Amino acid sequence: MFKAIPNILTTLRILLVPVFIWLFYFTPVANSYIWALVVFITAELTDYFDGYLARKYNIISNYGKVMDPLADKLLTGAAFIFIALAPHYIVDAVIVVIILLREIAITILREVYIRKKIYIPANIWGKLKTVLQMAGLTAALLYIAFFKTENDIILMVFYYYFWLVALVTIFSGAVYFIPLLFTKSEGNEL
Repeated sequence: MFKAIPNILTTLRILLVPVFIWLFYFTPVANSYIWALVVFITAELTDYFDGYLARKYNIISNYGKVMDPLADKLLTGAAFIFIALAPHYIVDAVIVVIILLREIAITILREVYIRKKIYIPANIWGKLKTVLQMAGLTAALLYIAFFKTENDIILMVFYYYFWLVALVTIFSGAVYFIPLLFTKSEGNEL
């Protein structure tokens, strides 16, 4: 049972995504942005703890290899989309498109390799991209939840920060695809 905990946490993170969306965008509940922030942070914590437990106790599963990155993509993708739709101008739609296209491309690449029984782990650039995205999204959600008026300086900081995140996101995707240009098509190496 203990060995299933990382996978349970990953599944919980996936299940929290529609709850986050509902609270952030569709619910008439008072303080819904605050509750959406709580759900988002809870989902982030499941990501931390499932990774921590998997590494500490060497609990590696094919489910975790596939679903953990997918859960991250679903959570960050939903957050970026709905923050872009929020009343505050925090993230440019172009940045959201860049991030979503990178995530879709990497997901397709991973799926192609999974069919060949090759699992592509996250590299340091993908992890950095995730940390930067999560930190920025958490800060943006805090701002939306607790600041009722717009502050031009804070919005400018978000603007430039998320462009930096977009550049790291592009680079982190490129490092997966560049080796493909130099491998033989009949080989399984990456």
